[in-house]
Amino acid sequence: RAISGVLQRIGDKWTVLLVSLLADGPKRFNEMKRAVNGISQRMLTATVRHLERDGMVTRHVYAEVPPRVEYELTALGRGLIEPVRGLVLWLRQNWGQIRTSRERFDTKSARTRQKSGTA
Repeated sequence: RAISGVLQRIGDKWTVLLVSLLADGPKRFNEMKRAVNGISQRMLTATVRHLERDGMVTRHVYAEVPPRVEYELTALGRGLIEPVRGLVLWLRQNWGQIRTSRERFDTKSARTRQKSGTA
């Protein structure tokens, strides 16, 4: 059960994107928000908190006015960089095949629904 929860977190698309982004070094919240297309402020906050809770990200607050906060991968989080890059590489190499398979499946499913009258 514990492993399943961690795998779910690591496999989350936002986690993958944030780990990839933070692989380049510490980032501020708004920097991450601008860099990760489509992520809401709420989802970014939740994802960063989960990563911090799991020990993959640290949050550094600097005593400045206004306060500056940066997020950075921990050693544990940096250990995810290569597996995440491998996953992204695999996806790039196989995206055409995946897309073709999806289109074939969707076409077949649509025909089946039309024949059964459940469209």
